[in-house]
Amino acid sequence: MSHIPLESHLPGITGLLEYRRDTAEPIRDLTQILLRGPSTLSIGERELIASIVSHDNECKFCTMAHTAVTDFVFGDISIAEKVKNNLESAPVSDKIKALLKIARLVGQSGKNVTDTSIEEAKKHGATDIEIHDTVLIASLFCLYNRYVDGLATHLPQNPNYFTDLAERLSTNGYERAPEVYEKLKKDQEHSNEN
Repeated sequence: MSHIPLESHLPGITGLLEYRRDTAEPIRDLTQILLRGPSTLSIGERELIASIVSHDNECKFCTMAHTAVTDFVFGDISIAEKVKNNLESAPVSDKIKALLKIARLVGQSGKNVTDTSIEEAKKHGATDIEIHDTVLIASLFCLYNRYVDGLATHLPQNPNYFTDLAERLSTNGYERAPEVYEKLKKDQEHSNEN
């Protein structure tokens, strides 16, 4: 049970964003820019950053959500798992491996990012903006992970939730989706009646 009253049909960060729409708006805007805006990093690569940081922070909701989106975008359910479990042998470029290492360091502490880790990323072709965005995405997901877990949000009851979420986020991005929230509420009410 969450530490504050949240809509039971809106698990994880979704319930928190609905709880405070005024603070949610800039959060959603920044997420949309970083994960869906113009970038030389693909959507899948940016979602991998979110997934690996959330995994390392042991945030179950965010890990499951962004792994599902990564899987959906890449059309391959093994890439995110391989990245999380053995980055060195994962089927991603050396540049992405170096950026994911930076993301992991940020997840521990921003001070853990060293000149050596930055030079490694640059050696493999990472640009300054890609390094910047990696650090910002990793930092943002540290915030999300602590937000979700700090208020003890719940996981969805519907096993298809993350599959549906992945499709929605891949198609529509991180904009507020009130029609989806209403559908989730009706689905929950229907399941409670049965």
